[in-house]
Amino acid sequence: MQKTIFITGASSGLGKGVAKLFQSKGWNVIATMRNPDKEKELSLLENVTLLPLDVTNVANIQETVKIATQKYAIDVVFNNAGYGLIGALEALSDEQLVRQIDTNLLGVIRVTQAFVPYFREKKEGLFITTTSIGGLLTFPLDSIYHATKWALEGWSEGMSYELGLHSIGIKTIAPGGIKTNFAGNALDVARHPAYESGLEKLFGLMNPSNFEPVEWIADVVYEAATDGKNQLRYVAGEFANELYARRLEIGAELAVKEMNAMVFGDLVN
Repeated sequence: MQKTIFITGASSGLGKGVAKLFQSKGWNVIATMRNPDKEKELSLLENVTLLPLDVTNVANIQETVKIATQKYAIDVVFNNAGYGLIGALEALSDEQLVRQIDTNLLGVIRVTQAFVPYFREKKEGLFITTTSIGGLLTFPLDSIYHATKWALEGWSEGMSYELGLHSIGIKTIAPGGIKTNFAGNALDVARHPAYESGLEKLFGLMNPSNFEPVEWIADVVYEAATDGKNQLRYVAGEFANELYARRLEIGAELAVKEMNAMVFGDLVN
């Protein structure tokens, strides 16, 4: 029987990559995005349905999930919508704070909440969420982004208990840099003169040569969706695995000290 995946944030990057991969594997794909009328690639693929979804709009979430669950037998929900926010806390406006948390964290929670009754009645289903290696370790000047991604990791683990009662799975995908538009349109940067030198060093560390093709990370999402394992976290890509292994090897305190020195150097006491 053909399986179906529901994807948020499918207009670009990993979301689009996952939509194309699952479609090529014979899945039915529900690709959601804020402006589906503008999508010119996925709309040409067989067994791909485009639906409008703004994960910051509760009414829109409920309406789109209702439409999707009435028309399709959904097996997997891939919570992928999100973006990066970089900058010192004192450089951020309240609007930026709210938008980041509303999109990256509350959007995932709201979409999941809307699907839980559906999966509970089916007594099966799987949620997969894109977190980040930034949900398992930290970089300077990324505190609010990390707040959302660490929260997603903890929330997913916490949700595993109640979802498990109904044979519903939940997993996270934690990639490092992906060769998408994350460092472009999907990145919001706030500048402050007191942190400018550190910000420039941070951008220097965000070397595109360390980023990995979206197809590699999409393969991990497919693995998580089909391997049948009761595994919560999937660290995705060589770069993310190297960073995480280093943190586990030397411990959180030394890892923070190393990262601090790389970005702030002589400014560190």
